[in-house]
Amino acid sequence: MSLPALKLDPEIEEVESAALQLPREARARIAERLIASLDEETRAEQAWAEEVRRRVRDFRSGQVRTRPVDDVLDEVDELLR
Repeated sequence: MSLPALKLDPEIEEVESAALQLPREARARIAERLIASLDEETRAEQAWAEEVRRRVRDFRSGQVRTRPVDDVLDEVDELLR
């Protein structure tokens, strides 16, 4: 399975070309690290999704104190003066 051809930045094409000249083990290491870097973004997104769920749960259960947005904005405005 191959990815569709994309017009790449010349620098990216140069890096790709150089990487393809490396021995198999080196290419595998680079591929593993690149894939892991994509997984890191996914973990961050998952962590934020869990944080949102926690905040909604705390709000619905009454565990957090809420304030009208106008009051909060007025306070921020005062702090910035």
